[in-house]
Amino acid sequence: MARVLKVDDLAPAPGRTGRFEGYEHGASVSFFVSRVPEGGGPGLHTHPYEETFVIHEGSATFTSGEETVEAEPGMIIVVPPNTPHKFTAGPNGLRSVNIHGNDRMIQEDLPDDSG
Repeated sequence: MARVLKVDDLAPAPGRTGRFEGYEHGASVSFFVSRVPEGGGPGLHTHPYEETFVIHEGSATFTSGEETVEAEPGMIIVVPPNTPHKFTAGPNGLRSVNIHGNDRMIQEDLPDDSG
């Protein structure tokens, strides 16, 4: 039988609508359903698995390794495992689904010397 959840019932995370950890629901992936205000976003970090961002509304500047991407609605950004990355939401904020290729979220925060 399918498990059915409402996004609004997901555990809240800072600056985000909801956090879904797959192991809690019998799923092999985890994700954030994000609503990030202008200027918001996570600091530089890595995961031992890929992270895939599906951009729904707004915009953000993504840093992935040495690359910078200006993300807009309709884009999908895949960050490889162990790649330092972060994003900063644009003037209208950002709505996205951020998929973690693991049933548990594992994150290592890194120092950010980019200013």
